[in-house]
Amino acid sequence: MDPLSQLLSLLKPESYVTGGVVLDPGLAVQWPSHDGIKCYAVVSGECWLSVENVADPIRLTAGDCYLLPPGPPFRLATDLASKPVDFRSVRKDMTSEIAAKADEKSGCFLVGGHFLLAGRAANLLLGSLPPVVHINNDTDRAAMHWALARMAQEVREPQPGSSMIVQQLAFMLLIQALRLHVNDGAETSHGWLAALRDKQLSVAIACMHDNPGHHWTLGTLAAQAGMSRSAFAKHFKETAGTTPIEYLTQWRMLLACDRLQNSNDPLLRIAASVGYESESAFGKAFKRVTGCSPGKFCARKKR
Repeated sequence: MDPLSQLLSLLKPESYVTGGVVLDPGLAVQWPSHDGIKCYAVVSGECWLSVENVADPIRLTAGDCYLLPPGPPFRLATDLASKPVDFRSVRKDMTSEIAAKADEKSGCFLVGGHFLLAGRAANLLLGSLPPVVHINNDTDRAAMHWALARMAQEVREPQPGSSMIVQQLAFMLLIQALRLHVNDGAETSHGWLAALRDKQLSVAIACMHDNPGHHWTLGTLAAQAGMSRSAFAKHFKETAGTTPIEYLTQWRMLLACDRLQNSNDPLLRIAASVGYESESAFGKAFKRVTGCSPGKFCARKKR
């Protein structure tokens, strides 16, 4: 798998809100600060997205998608002049009778999901995102059209199994939005996603991801990127926010955590799979990165 797919496979997000929302004409709804990542797209109509500490409201029209990583309060409004109401007071109205309301031309119909992501893999991804990702160019909207149209249909006309289909489509929408954001490159110049977008750094990252047990050094990774050791180290640190070897260790420990949690493999086999010849060396690296021993990690996960 490519590095983005590999990281997403480790997230195993728990979706706790998916489906459709209808904003009535003249309505402004305020949400509090939130955990997790929100990914919604406009099916019909238009509205404004305002995020605390982001200077200007963002106009969302049919086909637009937005991502909000964990962060400050935000507001959706079909009328910027309207006095905002707390989302809890209108949540039921916004999510009920979607089939009838979604056909109204003067409101705004959105579909998507709110995913709770936790752990180091989530931090690696979410720490690379800006406060708002707005996907709105024609090419990107066309790429998201199928999932958006299918999800809207399942929300408007629920059938047996629709809840599961909507949940899966919402996650697909999230992955597509992240991929488009990676390919866009206009909003993020630092962090893991920026390094993934860099042609030279992405080669080195792919090598570490594809063969984490290999004895990678700064020199061999720089050679894969087609750069000198010093130039590669400087560029990687400035872009990703960590050194190449620190990143390699972090990736190895992410894989080890997944194996410890989801397999019955002996510790020595897990250690070898991520580049350590002994349990002792692996244990020291694991504790340095995660703050606990592999044994304590396993016991904690079994509770």
